[in-house]
Amino acid sequence: MSTTTKNNIVPIVIIGGLFAIFGFVTWINGALIPFMKTINELTEAQSYLVATASYISFVVMALPASYIINKVGYKNGISLGLAIMAVGALVFIPAADARTYWLFLVAIFIQGIGMTICQTAANPYITILGPIESGAKRMAMMGIANKVAGALGSVIFGALLLSGIDEVNEKLGSVSADEKSVLLDAMADSVHTPYIVMAVVLFIFAFLIRKANLPNVEATVEDEVATGGATSKSIFQYPQLWLGVIALFVYVGAEVIAGDTIIAYGISLGIPATEAKFFTTYTLMAMVATYALGVFLIPKYLSQKTALIGSAVLGIIFSFLILSTSGFTSVLFVAALGISNALVWPAIWPLTLDGLGKHTKTASALLIMAISGGAIIPPLYGRMVDANKHELIASGIQEADALSTASTSSYWILIPCYIIILFFALWGHKIKSWSK
Repeated sequence: MSTTTKNNIVPIVIIGGLFAIFGFVTWINGALIPFMKTINELTEAQSYLVATASYISFVVMALPASYIINKVGYKNGISLGLAIMAVGALVFIPAADARTYWLFLVAIFIQGIGMTICQTAANPYITILGPIESGAKRMAMMGIANKVAGALGSVIFGALLLSGIDEVNEKLGSVSADEKSVLLDAMADSVHTPYIVMAVVLFIFAFLIRKANLPNVEATVEDEVATGGATSKSIFQYPQLWLGVIALFVYVGAEVIAGDTIIAYGISLGIPATEAKFFTTYTLMAMVATYALGVFLIPKYLSQKTALIGSAVLGIIFSFLILSTSGFTSVLFVAALGISNALVWPAIWPLTLDGLGKHTKTASALLIMAISGGAIIPPLYGRMVDANKHELIASGIQEADALSTASTSSYWILIPCYIIILFFALWGHKIKSWSK
């Protein structure tokens, strides 16, 4: 790949800041899910529509985002995406005033649209900002920025939104309808200040990115010819792309489950919200530590393929351990999924994009669409929890015990996800022709 400058340190730092913003905005969902469940009196499945609203935008906007990036370039596309995210943050204010769940979901969806445009530009940009063999290393660096900021966002919003939630939940069953409305309105109002601040920061970043000196990065004609004639092949003739999309789809679903369900899971086990609010941070810090290893090991000591195989195997092992343990130990194994998840995204991107040449931007849009796994798989987990809980209650088990048991047993949904990732790591990325 070629760039207009030999020194990539500054653009890497700038894009790292962008990935930090992605992480901060994305990983506050772990706090938003129990928060929305309380203020809007939702079921488990309904509360996970927060994840759906956030991630379904990647299906709706990925191809339009690719068109936008082709027209305005990487830098202007990122700036536009950040501005749209800021608008979404502002919609949280009327949503809180009305305490209307669908309006909250609209706000989250708008932020998702902005995120889609940013991700469609940023992921291929950092992947091809240097040799493809070290793409996973650069992506791991972005992952560190993403997850550190995500951990910070989870702690901050957990403290702001979940403060006193245990007391509120206890009171809801014993107060009058008017008193309940006052309690929930007061709790909903806690989103005002953080989302106004978020909007201001996003608008500032949108302006700064537009003025930043980011080099133009494109796949060269030589790269396309050398990697098998990408100039003449249709994008549908690349099996590794479509298998990579499937692998990324299930991966994002697994990653979101590990980060977004862990707080609610801890609460379902009887752990106070004052402690559970930190659990998403455990998952993200496990990812950060593994990203740091990836930066050091890839590609000198560890290939992208080997990193992906190891990640998938660990994911399967940790999923079985979640199912076979209980209490805080089980929570720790959910957090340990951060270890198995960390290098999946950095490895899938370069393994999938290698050799696509002029199709890189369109392929990136398809990979971004795969982020919709975070919109579909977590709500499936929530539906499984609801269904299993009702079945256990019908058999005579108390509601609290039924919820904790159902929440644990429903994590089996992770196992097929990691099996698919393992297939892509072992064989899928090497399939260059449908005839094979």
